[in-house]
Amino acid sequence: MKRIVYLVALFAALVSFLSPARAEEAKRALVLGSTTSVRDSGLMDELLPLFEKETGIHVQLVAVGSGAALKLGEDGNADVLVTHEPDGEKALVEKGALVDHRPFMENFFLIAGPAEDPAGIAKATSAADAIARIAKKPAPFASRGDDSGTHKREQALFKQAGLDANASWPGLVRTGQGMGATLQVAGEKRAYVLSDRATFQTFQARTQLAPVFAEKTADLRNVYAVSRPNPEKLPAGRVDVDGAKRFAAFITSPATAERIRAFGAKDGAPLFTPLAEGDVAK
Repeated sequence: MKRIVYLVALFAALVSFLSPARAEEAKRALVLGSTTSVRDSGLMDELLPLFEKETGIHVQLVAVGSGAALKLGEDGNADVLVTHEPDGEKALVEKGALVDHRPFMENFFLIAGPAEDPAGIAKATSAADAIARIAKKPAPFASRGDDSGTHKREQALFKQAGLDANASWPGLVRTGQGMGATLQVAGEKRAYVLSDRATFQTFQARTQLAPVFAEKTADLRNVYAVSRPNPEKLPAGRVDVDGAKRFAAFITSPATAERIRAFGAKDGAPLFTPLAEGDVAK
């Protein structure tokens, strides 16, 4: 009888130990809020398995526009962030909502479009001039329209071109989607589109678009940074501070910098360039 009681108790303990809720609690994922470009380009597919193998920490990637990712961090709904929206990042750092803010890589935006270039932007003197030519034509244009870092840069270029930040013209469409999806819309509509270089190259074969204006000018520089929500501004235990610190250390490490430098290089130019300390101000 005692043996039966013991076995029943042991079975109950095992069921409790293996219950989905307990198992899920034990393996809580580190939530990474990131821009869509690091997902759509395939970079995170390259890096996250290495981080998980090195640390044993599972990562849940939430890829959204940088504006939405920054909001996730500010609200404590992400443990660590990878974004490319310098003004928004700076505002939250100054507010004390983000800490440990470190730029770690860059690439450049470009304006893609049909190879025949109906608006003649290949002759433009700047990215803003290219936008002005597209609007004046007017030529089809696909905007993300999603408060992402790319959308913010687009709005800045619109202003520099003498347009309203949210200007519209016949043929302009706002997708409200990530970079990969917006590139595919541009391809279908034979439209111009502002894109980061990495995602454009990843989707070029599918879209059949050309890098029509791809000068590496200061106004097209695209810097990515890692940052952490400030745990002192959030309820205790809301974010995984240790996991976030380990991810930030991983993504900014010399070994990861070499992996970033090599990513995409076999198919041509690397898609991203790692930044050394001090490079951001250049």
